[in-house]
Parts: sequence; structure tokens; C-alpha cells
Amino acid sequence: MITLALSKGRIFDETLPLLARAGIEVAEDPNTSRKLILATNQPDVRVVLVRATDVPTYVEYGGADLGVAGLDTLIEHTAQWGQGLTGGGLYRPLDLGIARCRVSVAVPEGFDYRAAVRQGSRLRVATKYTAIARDFFAEKGVHVDLIKLYGSMELAPLTGLADAIVDLVSTGNTLKANHLVEVERIMDISSRLVVNPAALKLKRERIRSLIDAMAAAISERECQA
Repeated sequence: MITLALSKGRIFDETLPLLARAGIEVAEDPNTSRKLILATNQPDVRVVLVRATDVPTYVEYGGADLGVAGLDTLIEHTAQWGQGLTGGGLYRPLDLGIARCRVSVAVPEGFDYRAAVRQGSRLRVATKYTAIARDFFAEKGVHVDLIKLYGSMELAPLTGLADAIVDLVSTGNTLKANHLVEVERIMDISSRLVVNPAALKLKRERIRSLIDAMAAAISERECQA
């Protein structure tokens, strides 16, 4: 049995066409089903639904053979756990080019971020991407106090909890609605296919055929773009 870990939402929806190229179709809609393990049209392939932040953990420790996770999630996972208790890490064969967005710094309208940075002010920054934010500001030589949050980042500057946020940005509409402006783009994000190295050895032929089929789908999509 091949187990694929996915998170509900955009990643799930955008992974489906790539799986279809490999002849795999999920049997149920996760938005209407209460099941956390979904069968597919292939008797030896199943999908487990987990939180996006848990996908690397499930794959690294064998709860799933492979999964799809955003680069942001993978960076934070690596920073927290390193190579993991097993020392096996994760094999990342493909950038799937889906769920594209960016990690950016945003501040309230009217806050002079550039001046604060030039003057060496110590900034309070709210984020759940502490590893990404820490490395970014350290490289720039900006002094920050990181405040880790898990909910809506936009609320932190509005309540005076933080001067700025580091968060994922797609269209920018949520920032605009909350009177925040994007002032620095840290990195572009897309989702990667990650594979458990032990599973790749034990189930090499089946997993490799899936990787190759998804790679072919990506190439086909890029040619059509």
C-alpha cells in the first residue's frame, strides 16, 4: 500500500490533476466526507488528510510514504526537527509548481518601515514562520523580537502586539482589507513532493513510477503555459 499525505484546500485541489496524470483518482471529496483516509481508484494507493504543517512529519516518520507540502512548511520543519529522530530526513524529488504564493513582510499603513530599519530600531514581528523570519532579518542585520502566532497574523499590528508581520501572501487582498501593506518580499513559495527515503527503497518501483508520472505532468503543463 502506498500512502500519500495531503492537506485539504488549495494543495489538495491542485495536486489532483497531477495524480490523474499518474492514473490515480481520489474516490471521495474531502469537503463532503468526514473520512481522514480516502481510497483511490488504485487498490494499492490511499490518501491521508492531515494538517499542512503535519505533512513532513507524517512522511519523515513513516505515517505516509510521500506527501505534498509547501516550501515554507518544509523550511520550518527542518529548522525545528533537523533530520529528525531517525536521521532519515526527507527526499524532495519534485517542485510541483502548485499553490504558489510568497512569504513577505507587511506593516500597517503609515508605518515607516524603511526608516525604522535604517535607524536600527528593534522591531516586534509576529509570524508562524519563525525560522524564515529569523534568517531573513539576521541577514539584513535588523534587530527583531519574534512573536510566534498560529492564527490571523493581520490582527497583531492592528492591536499593537507587533510592528510588522511575516506571512504568506497570495493576492494581497487580505492585507489590503486590514490596512496593511507589503514592504518586503522574502521568498517565493510553491509545493514540493516529499518522499520517505526508506519507503523509496522498499517500494521503489511503484513510488518511482508515480514520481515520473507527476514529473511528466509538470513538463506538459509548462509546455502548454
